[in-house]
This record gives sequence, C-alpha cells and structure tokens, in this order.
Amino acid sequence: MHSEAVTILAINGSERAGGNTDLAVEHAGRLIAERGATLRTIRLRDHRISPCSPCGDCNSRTTLCQVDDDVPALVEQMVRADGLIYAAPVHGFGLAHLMQVFIERVGVGYLRFTRPLADKVGGIIVTGRRYSDSSVHNQIVNNLLLNRMILVGSGFPVLLRNTTGTPGLTDTEGVDALERMVHRMLDMVQLLKRHQRVAGGPVLPERDRNERIPRPRRSESVPNRGDTENVH
Repeated sequence: MHSEAVTILAINGSERAGGNTDLAVEHAGRLIAERGATLRTIRLRDHRISPCSPCGDCNSRTTLCQVDDDVPALVEQMVRADGLIYAAPVHGFGLAHLMQVFIERVGVGYLRFTRPLADKVGGIIVTGRRYSDSSVHNQIVNNLLLNRMILVGSGFPVLLRNTTGTPGLTDTEGVDALERMVHRMLDMVQLLKRHQRVAGGPVLPERDRNERIPRPRRSESVPNRGDTENVH
C-alpha cells in the first residue's frame, strides 16, 4: 500500500558530506519514495546552529529561546512532518557534536513548552566504526521518548558499522534493520492518519502540555474508602 501524503523529515547530524550517515539517509529516502511518500532532509552542517548560551535560565524561562540562528525554522519543519528520522555518527565514543548541540537547543529552547512532536513517529540511524553506537542510539531514544514520540519496533536497532575507512553501506544486518524501520515507520504513519480521519481528532489524548506541569496524584483525585462509605 502506498503512503498517502506522508512526509518524513531526516535530521542528519554528520559533518561529513558523502559519508556513511549521508549514504544511510539517501538509502532511506529511496525506500520512502518507493512507497509514494516524501523524505526531506535537514543537514545540520548547512545551518547556523549556535550552542546554548551562558544565560542559564532555560529551565525557568517561560518564553522561547532568544538566540538568533536557524533553529526556529528547523523546528517548524519538524512540527510539520509526519515522522522524524534522527541520523548521526559516533564521534569520540559519543554523539556527534552537531546533533548534540541541536537536540540541546531544540529541547530546552522550544520543544519543552508544549511538546509539539508528541505522537509523531520517530526513527534512529547511528553510524560508526565499531564502538559506542548502542550508547548513542540509547541517548537519542531517550530524547524521542522525552518528546512523547512513537518509536516503532522493527527488530534490531539501526546501527551501521563500517571499519573500512571508505564510506559505504557495508553492514548488511544494519541495512536490513534500516529498511525494516523505514517500512514500519510508514505503516504506523498511515495507521495513525486513518485513525485520525475516522476519529475526527487526535489519536491519543493530550493529558497535559508538558511533564513540568504537576498532575494530581490518584490519592488526591479519588476519594478514599472512608469518604466513599460516608457519601449518600
């Protein structure tokens, strides 16, 4: 079944043009196009993204980040997309700094206020030589879960390893995981769109704007046994 008006946005956090991360995103784009959907790509290396400034009030301020760069426009693209793929290499046994800076700026500067990525389908691609790729994958998983996104299980995580020194999709198991992930993402986006048309509204209820707003505990909202027995 072909995807109907589906747009997936890939956020490519690699500094290296033509490297393994670029090749992986391009392969995902071909698969998405075959399903009749569209892949748009943000290459972070092509944008002006400042690191967090020393203002230090990110966790307390009630307005959006005031740093003047390309981040607000990139956030708009994320909000418009049906699904997001975060793609990044391992650098120095951790997440490549472009993606690290981006998720920090986007998270505390914009997304934490209303969690606008909630219920969007998410996917992750990590490229590396041989070490720490699962740790980087887990970090991005936590970020997507914080933003209330939907991660679709598709077998093994998409960890693409290449020890040759020459860019290439040489990891057959990793490529297979990538393909499964892409198809499952598109299937889930289609399912959510169909359900939304039938229900005429959001698929999942929005119980609060963000996790910083306290919600009543069950003991505070449900009468205890004694109170129930005394109600007439």
